Amino acid sequence: MKLSIIVPTRNRAKVLEKALDSIANQTLSKNLFEVIVVDNGSTDETKTMVDSFAGKIENLVYIYDDTPGLHIGRHRGLLASKSDILVYTDDDTEATPTWLEGIMESFKDEKVALVGGKNLPNFESNPPAWVQKEWGKESPNKVLGALSILDFGDGIKEISPYYVFGCNFSIRKNILFEAGGFHPDGMPQEIIKYRGDGETHVSEYILEKKYKTIYNPKASVYHLCSKDRMTKEYFTKRYYNQGISDSYNAIRNNKKISLTKRKIKSIVNKYLLGKDVARERAYLDGFTYHQNVVKQDSLLLEWVKRDSYIYNGSIPQDAK
Repeated sequence: MKLSIIVPTRNRAKVLEKALDSIANQTLSKNLFEVIVVDNGSTDETKTMVDSFAGKIENLVYIYDDTPGLHIGRHRGLLASKSDILVYTDDDTEATPTWLEGIMESFKDEKVALVGGKNLPNFESNPPAWVQKEWGKESPNKVLGALSILDFGDGIKEISPYYVFGCNFSIRKNILFEAGGFHPDGMPQEIIKYRGDGETHVSEYILEKKYKTIYNPKASVYHLCSKDRMTKEYFTKRYYNQGISDSYNAIRNNKKISLTKRKIKSIVNKYLLGKDVARERAYLDGFTYHQNVVKQDSLLLEWVKRDSYIYNGSIPQDAK
């Protein structure tokens, strides 16, 4: 086994089916990879649909765990994996046929720790003009983080690990363990205070250690940009949640809660200089909300400062 593809999912059987179909049609030989689907509490026909791929994907594993959080699925896949290279993707991606082939080629260099590629938009409907503008149609290097899409052209190159997004995130298993695994992410909005900075933590670790990150256009996917995501309301919520993630990161890095207006404003300016007022306000609201709620909740503070979530990713028992 050369690669372990890990796909966390929840109640999206129809889009997951397209993702698995794209994996079943890879140019890489089927006996060189396994696919681990981690079901994060689905109540739809996800299990039945995954079972239908038993004859199409040679090494297919289904795991059910309804503990809230994307990090749960990512870590269950990590612990169940049989290979030294882990390939993380989302349930709403469709991989290009050379996806796994490109990933394997890039990891032939033993200095490479992380590999990504193009995350091209799969627009469910024609995007509004402001989305098209932000995607930067004519730019040579295009990034729109709110939709997790990216295109750095057709050449293989070394890039910052921050430009390898979770929908197309391939990493050496030993490096992921070194980093302490992923931080919390993908929390339901009703328990959003338990959100962390997800794979950003791993990217930060790789940058600090000066490990090599490669962009390979063969290792590319199409990422669903649904109608509900191409709204200003969705973008605003993304910035609110990003404020929570950055508050989480700030508390961990400083080992204390910091809530001065000057400090918060400096973080806002770092990430949002030149962005619109509504998003800046949403980011600031998210950051401030998280800082305040952590001050009032000792269990949440313990959660934020937890060393690793690989083996203990459950939120505190009295979580509300």
